Amino acid sequence: MVKIGNLEVAVFKGDILKLNVECIVNAANSLMVMGGGVAGVIKRHGGEEIEKEARKKAPVPVGEAVSTSAGKLKFKFVIHAPTMSRPAMSIPPENVYLAAKAALAEAEKTSCESIALPALGAGVGGVPMNKVAKLIVKAIIEHSKRAVKVKKVILCGLNQKTVEEFKKALFKYVQV
Repeated sequence: MVKIGNLEVAVFKGDILKLNVECIVNAANSLMVMGGGVAGVIKRHGGEEIEKEARKKAPVPVGEAVSTSAGKLKFKFVIHAPTMSRPAMSIPPENVYLAAKAALAEAEKTSCESIALPALGAGVGGVPMNKVAKLIVKAIIEHSKRAVKVKKVILCGLNQKTVEEFKKALFKYVQV
């Protein structure tokens, strides 16, 4: 765990659905179609109602985020942060930063104290994991200067490479 301003930031290896946080982030597309990757897992376990609620708010441009209920999941909210305008697109790296920044801002709006972010853009988006990690950590550092409600951020990765890149990015930007 690393302290950045008032935020506690941790890295977790495993399933984002197993975390004890108030909200989780869905690496979305602007149309709010929840197909594969993290979105598919959220929809499979949380229910179709999450996608139906999100689709009513579409289109959501990259750089903005919306929250929905978490359906059958234990969380208060799912925050949908688009990294791409349509499903299954390659994206420029800056979309990762914009999505992370929007997700953190939306968590503040929902008054959630804890949030978990996956490796936004590293899957279908095709952004290399080392860039993803640096951009998400950059968004966290910037958000820490104005964080009021959010106190804890967990960076979640399914594999060791993702976890190591998150840790490397955290320790590069935060002298501990």
